[in-house]
Amino acid sequence: MDAEQLKRAIRDVPDFPKAGILFKDITPVLSDPSLFGAAVDTLAARYAEKNVDKVAVIDARGFIFGSAVAYKLGAGLIPIRKKGKLPYKTYEQTYALEYGTATLSIHVDACEDGKRIALIDDLLATGGTAAASAKLIEQAGGEVVGIDFLIELAFLKGREKLTGYDVCSVVVFD
Repeated sequence: MDAEQLKRAIRDVPDFPKAGILFKDITPVLSDPSLFGAAVDTLAARYAEKNVDKVAVIDARGFIFGSAVAYKLGAGLIPIRKKGKLPYKTYEQTYALEYGTATLSIHVDACEDGKRIALIDDLLATGGTAAASAKLIEQAGGEVVGIDFLIELAFLKGREKLTGYDVCSVVVFD
């Protein structure tokens, strides 16, 4: 299974969630066990020799892939959620969106100092969510050893906001 097979399975949905947006729908990948397995295996392979302690996952679709990657690596899982969704004390990071701002949070005890953390999400668009998530991990004491995405929309140049991090995407749309 290669990236081209995954790319062909990702469905375009025009005007979702609003007019002018071309949404990349991953549900065809999720519904096919061999494609889903290939996506998880590809994301996990990069960390097989990196001694990752935990995998941080971004609300909400990042949970799908990152949870499976954490299981495969024998690592713990750190949920990064939208503000107000985590029950314990949190660190928060507010960042700019194309249409306003958003705030993400992480539990203050999510990572012990120096723990090696892989950050996984489904999609890299403008990079704000991933950059805020990486800052949260570092604020909680973790070391971001890599940031991985199933899909990258390269034309939005989100990778530029992640300078200094080891970034990898399985499927790239130019």
